[in-house]
Amino acid sequence: MTNQEIAHYIDHTLLKAFCTWEQIDDLCKEAIEYKTASVCIPPNYISRVKAKYGDELPVATVIGFPLGYMSREAKLEECSVALEDGADEIDMVINITDVKNGAIEAVEDEIREMKHLCDDKILKVIVETCYLTEEEKIAMCKAVTNAGADYIKTSTGFGTAGATLEDVKLFKANIGPDVKIKAAGGIRTKEEMAAYIEAGCSRIGCSSTKVLFE
Repeated sequence: MTNQEIAHYIDHTLLKAFCTWEQIDDLCKEAIEYKTASVCIPPNYISRVKAKYGDELPVATVIGFPLGYMSREAKLEECSVALEDGADEIDMVINITDVKNGAIEAVEDEIREMKHLCDDKILKVIVETCYLTEEEKIAMCKAVTNAGADYIKTSTGFGTAGATLEDVKLFKANIGPDVKIKAAGGIRTKEEMAAYIEAGCSRIGCSSTKVLFE
């Protein structure tokens, strides 16, 4: 794959707690230059990015980030505000405590409500694979599929580990035909990006897009 082809798969990401407007603005300029799939930014920057760049680039943001265990009502309200501010794509973190307590139906219901709220906007569901058993990962593939989400996503990048090719292969074997895969967390080189795309990912969450063009 060419560097530009790889860039089309990337959600150009900056989610650090201390990221400044100058850094977010630079991220957007790079995303436009590199023609990435989107920028993925903290919710508080959405309206400012939309005011400056309009429809020049899709804007993704995170909901329930990074731990996922806030109430469903809080997540839905957070998502509603993000959509009103102009978010084009939502990356939500599941309630991992529900998974650990065996409340899989509650997780599925939350995803379903979030997708209903997002309507035709893209919803990516972060399951944070580093905290899940294989059985739980498979259960999340089923929940994401049943709830009608657009993507299942490996990681926040803030957990104890990030994406693995093994998890992508597991997802691919267990998701429905309408669900796509996003890998994120620790993907930094061109070779890694290409490997995840070849394994079946439709998106890559990455803060290292520059390596493709240096």
